[in-house]
Amino acid sequence: MESFRKKLYASFDFALIPIADFLIRHRMTPNKLSIIGLALNFLAAFLILLGGLFIGGFIYLFAGLVDLFDGTVARRGGMSTEFGGFLDSNFDRISEGVVFSAIAYQFAAAGKPETAAVVVLALLGSFMVSYTRARAEALGLEGKSGFASRFERLLLISISLMAGFLELAMYVLTFVTLFTVLQRIWSTYWQLEERKAGIKPPL
Repeated sequence: MESFRKKLYASFDFALIPIADFLIRHRMTPNKLSIIGLALNFLAAFLILLGGLFIGGFIYLFAGLVDLFDGTVARRGGMSTEFGGFLDSNFDRISEGVVFSAIAYQFAAAGKPETAAVVVLALLGSFMVSYTRARAEALGLEGKSGFASRFERLLLISISLMAGFLELAMYVLTFVTLFTVLQRIWSTYWQLEERKAGIKPPL
């Protein structure tokens, strides 16, 4: 799964190069793109709160594309910094939080408190997917295993908002995020065992 994801990201990165170079020539920085992406996510959340699920989903998807650009601009322009990565990661969590909150509100307002609770669990799962990766990488390990990375989560949410299967998507997202967390915990355990005693994962 991870090798496929790397190839897909590399293809996206290659396609974004001409636009990234244009942005660099016009003095656009990765941090500016991160701020623009955050603002777009707040706009998406506001539109969802107002009931504009389709346009909110479209803006959320567009904000995700902007988020792809900041990494490409950083690499192409030689502007990669530790603070930039830190800022982008924090903005990603804020963006998910405000969009999920707007979605939870919509379900609660529609008289579906149980689905609103599922949205909260999906948000918890999304945060934990990112957290388990960060903790694994802090230990010097690989932490990207599993399906529900930010890119996949963003696609599922934005498409479900536009296509009208949001409730189903929230249940699916809750399952896949929590499953991904378990995968990353398992992977981290075996990597630590391998480091300590040369034990290989069984699969």
